[in-house]
Amino acid sequence: MSRLNEVKSLVSELEVDLEKFYDKGNKAAGTRARKQLQELKKLSQDIRLEIQEIKNRD
Repeated sequence: MSRLNEVKSLVSELEVDLEKFYDKGNKAAGTRARKQLQELKKLSQDIRLEIQEIKNRD
């Protein structure tokens, strides 16, 4: 379940920065949001590969 916690943490950080970017026009928050989205993409791919590996073992 640590993977789930990682995803939740990234999404909550992302939410804060997206609100700052869209609501307040904070460009630095937009940069942080893009970085967090990239990390979320990478984490998602890692989780997908891990799930596939576990499925193939059984």
